[in-house]
Amino acid sequence: MTYKNKFGFGCMRLPTTDPDDPTSINQELFNEMVDIYMEKGFNYYDTSYAYHNGVSELAIRKAVVERYPRESFQICDKIPTWALTSKKDNEKFVGEMLERLGIEYFDVLFIHNINGPWYKLAENAESFECIKKMKEDGIAKKIGFSFHDKADLLKEVLEKYGDFLDIVQLELNYLDWEDTSIEAHKCYDLCVEHGLDVYVMEPLKGGVIVNQPEDIQNDFKKFNPDKSIASFAMRFCASLDQVKMVLSGMSKMDDLLDNCDTFENFEVLSESENKFLEEMAEKLRSKLAVPCSECGYCIDACPEMIPIPEYFRIYNSSAIQPESNIYRAYFDKLGNDKVPADDCTYCGTCLDYCTQHIDIPEELEKLCEHFEEGFTPYG
Repeated sequence: MTYKNKFGFGCMRLPTTDPDDPTSINQELFNEMVDIYMEKGFNYYDTSYAYHNGVSELAIRKAVVERYPRESFQICDKIPTWALTSKKDNEKFVGEMLERLGIEYFDVLFIHNINGPWYKLAENAESFECIKKMKEDGIAKKIGFSFHDKADLLKEVLEKYGDFLDIVQLELNYLDWEDTSIEAHKCYDLCVEHGLDVYVMEPLKGGVIVNQPEDIQNDFKKFNPDKSIASFAMRFCASLDQVKMVLSGMSKMDDLLDNCDTFENFEVLSESENKFLEEMAEKLRSKLAVPCSECGYCIDACPEMIPIPEYFRIYNSSAIQPESNIYRAYFDKLGNDKVPADDCTYCGTCLDYCTQHIDIPEELEKLCEHFEEGFTPYG
């Protein structure tokens, strides 16, 4: 596999016409992006039963399946683990996924988001045994799971099922690489130990890595004015030997073109670049109020439906730019338009579903205090 083959189109954050409606996919723009992506020799699309409230698969069908020969592209889809109630649900959801996409087989089939609570659901539904049989029956060419937890659980899963799996999809980026709450490095090493390919999600940590304060942006420009911040993050992941695919969720044409350029002219990360990224990671961590990747799993778990990632995005922006008062207005508007942050009942339901292992109730309380009383910069 060449480095060029490592660039995958993540379809979790497709362009939309209404930012508050994930189902409002801008199909025309997505089609244009697909055409450029395919024309440049890339062909891997990653989706899920749940992405864009179920519309991501339909958008891929319109943009890719109905417009290109089946052998010219690869599709990865994911079984919604949280919705599994019995063994028969695996086949039910897979049937729906194939129908939505308009295909007869998956190039890659994953069990979606294995963590502590959802691993139990997958076990009860015998999902690992089911995807093994689906590979044997030709429904999937390769099988695996996406993972959002610590190394101890990954070790347990791989010791039980690793002998017949092909891939583990990990959250992996230079900001989380040595983070003890994510254990990305340890998880990567476990996959290497078991001989499994690693596919990377969140190489930009939901945009946190590219939406950096001005002083860090200036550091990147001084270090290399010809390369984007995103390109460093993508190259960090793709330079790892066991990484075979790096996904990027792209909602803008500029993001697509930048990523295409990175992989068309790929350069393995040098020792000096690695050292620079270590320094930038430490600097960025010191400025973030909360390390949220905006995956959104907490919202589905929250009985009050508090838009937690949106609040944390505003919180981080305010932490990075403490001199600006605009974020207080954004905070108030979000509470008026959706659900106030202080509606949190401290039930803790969200905690098991946070991919970053954030104490969400505590951080929501800090966030409310910050916007009511002012913010003292971290670090």
